[in-house]
Amino acid sequence: MISDITTRSFDALNAYGQTQKALQPSTDDTQNDTSSDSVSSFSNVLDGALKNAVQTGKSAETLTAQGLSGKGNLTDIATSVEEAKLTLQTVTTVRDRIVQAYQDVMKMSI
Repeated sequence: MISDITTRSFDALNAYGQTQKALQPSTDDTQNDTSSDSVSSFSNVLDGALKNAVQTGKSAETLTAQGLSGKGNLTDIATSVEEAKLTLQTVTTVRDRIVQAYQDVMKMSI
């Protein structure tokens, strides 16, 4: 269990690092190109994260179906279901924060 938590921590750290690298503006681009690149990079990172979340859910469903048919390993099934649960909680939290940020921006006066 501890190694699983450690692995997830490293995965989260790597994802954060990749996101930061993708969103850092390069020094030889103009301001408009940089902001456009940052938006597309953020969009690509977000798209990849959502596809990974969907894949995690599908993997958990597959292993659960194997378990119901008597062919799966109970430890693998429990791990994949818990990982899917954690992924869903993370996606929900990110969604809530994006909605809150949007609402905060809409409350600002121009």
